[in-house]
Amino acid sequence: MPAETQKIDENARLAALYDLDILDSGREPAFDDLTALVASICDAPIAVINLIAADRQWFKSEVGLGVDETPLETSFCRHALLQQDHLVIRDTTQDSRFDCNPLVTAEGGIRFYAGVLLKSDEGLPLGTLCVLDTRPRPAGLTALQMQALETLSRQTMDLMKLRRALKAERKSAGELAATASKLSDSEGRFRAIADSMPQMVWSTLPDGFHDYYNARWYEFTGTPPGSTDGEGWADMFHPDDQERAWALWSQSLQTGELYEIEYRLRRHDGIYRWTLGRAAPIRDEDGRIVRWFGTCTDIDDLKRVDQAKELLSQELSHRIKNIFAVVSALVALSARQFPEAKAFAQSLRTRINALAQAHEFVRPHSEVSKPHIGNTTLHDFLGALFKAYAGPDGAPRVVISGDNAVFDDQAATSVALLFHELATNASKYGALSNDRGRITLDTRAEGDRFVLVWTEQNGPQIPGPPTRAGFGSSLATLSVEGQLGGRLERQWLKGGLRVVADLPATALSRRRAAQSVA
Repeated sequence: MPAETQKIDENARLAALYDLDILDSGREPAFDDLTALVASICDAPIAVINLIAADRQWFKSEVGLGVDETPLETSFCRHALLQQDHLVIRDTTQDSRFDCNPLVTAEGGIRFYAGVLLKSDEGLPLGTLCVLDTRPRPAGLTALQMQALETLSRQTMDLMKLRRALKAERKSAGELAATASKLSDSEGRFRAIADSMPQMVWSTLPDGFHDYYNARWYEFTGTPPGSTDGEGWADMFHPDDQERAWALWSQSLQTGELYEIEYRLRRHDGIYRWTLGRAAPIRDEDGRIVRWFGTCTDIDDLKRVDQAKELLSQELSHRIKNIFAVVSALVALSARQFPEAKAFAQSLRTRINALAQAHEFVRPHSEVSKPHIGNTTLHDFLGALFKAYAGPDGAPRVVISGDNAVFDDQAATSVALLFHELATNASKYGALSNDRGRITLDTRAEGDRFVLVWTEQNGPQIPGPPTRAGFGSSLATLSVEGQLGGRLERQWLKGGLRVVADLPATALSRRRAAQSVA
C-alpha cells in the first residue's frame, strides 16, 4: 500500500477547484469523449473524470457508473490526492483502506483502481482521471495504458481551463490562444499514443459512419488510409461473420447498447484472425449519442489456446466416461459368473451409473456436448444425483425436503457441481463415511431468494474448519457465487458440516424467468 504523505493546503485546493467554475455543470461531449477513450484504451468497464469537493466527489463525466456523485466516505480518489501523481490499486480487497467500503465489499464490487491526478497550475490536486474494474488486475496497467492515462489527464485539465476561459467575459485573446495551443498539443500526444497502441482504435459518427482509425488498423489490414471509412470496414470481415456483425452493430446503433462481438478480420496477408470488437456510445447532456468509440483486439492466439485446452478437457472427460462404462460392464460380467453376488452387483452398478450421471453434469462441456434436461424439478434432479450414496437397502442417505422448484439445464451444471462435491467429501470425511451418518437437504423459497441448507449428522466430529480450501471446494464456491449469482456459507459445526446456498429465485430456471420478462 503506497504511503499517503503529501501535505495539501485544503483551503487553497478548494479555491483552485471553485475557480474552474465547473462543479454541477452538465454533460459535455468533449469530456465524454475523453472518458470513453480512456475506458477503451485501458479496456475498463468504468472510467471517470472526478473532482473532490469539500463534502463529496463529483463526476464531470463517467462511463459505466451511472451516477453524478458519491459520498467522500466511499471515494477511492480522495486517497489518490495524497499521492504525488497517481494511485494504482491492483486488488482493492487486499488493501486495508477499503475493508469497510461498500463499493468493495458489495457483490460484484470494485476490485481495481488506477487514477492520475488532475492538478491546477500551482500543482494542487483537484481530482483524478481514473479507470475502475470489477476484477482484480495483478499486473495493473501496461506502460502504454499508463502513459495514455497521464496524457489524457493533462488534456482534461486543458479542457477545463479552456472551458473557463470561454465562459469568462474579461479574457484576453492571448490567453485563449495559449490554452487552445495546449489543447492541440495534448490532442497530438493522444494521437501519437493511439497510433502506438497494439489495439486497433476507431470512431464513428452517431449514425455509425466510420471517420477515424488509428495506425494499427491500417497496419493490420493493409488497406490505404480512408479506404475503410463509412461502410467499407464490413468487407474486411469473414463472409460468414458479416451478417452477424452487421445485425449486432445495427442493434447497438438503434438502441445505444454497448457493442461487443467476436469475428474474423482479414489481415494484410489475406489470413483471417479472430478479433474482439467493442464500442461504447458517447452522449451529450440530453442523453443523445454524439459519437461512438471502439477498439478491435486480435485474440486469435488466445482462441487457439482455449480450443486446445477444451479439446484436451473433452478427451479426458471422454476417457473417464468410458471407464465408468467399462467398470459397470465388468461388474455385470462378474455377476453372471457368481450368481450369489447378483444383489451386490446390482447395487454397485446402480452407484456407478449414478456417479457417471453426476460426472456428465460436472465435466467440462462444449455447446454441442452439454447435457439437456429440459424442465424438471430440483428435487428430482438432486434425488437422481444422490442415488450413488444410498444405503445398502437402497434407502436414501441424503434426505431432501422443503419447497420444490422448476429446474432447467442452464443451472444444472453449477448445482450438480456443488452437491456432487459436498456428497463426495461427505463420503470421504463426513456423515457418509460411516454407517450411522445421515444428511438432510432443506430447500425453501423466501421471497425473491431460494435457500438450500445441507446439514450433516452423526458423522465424525469436526475439530474445526480446514486450514486451506481444496480445488473442489473453491470450484463449488465459484459455481454458486459466479455462475448462479448467489452466496455460499460453510459452517464447521462440531456435530457436522452445515452449508447454506442462498440463490436468487430465478437462478434455477433462467430460461423460464427470461420468458416471463419477455
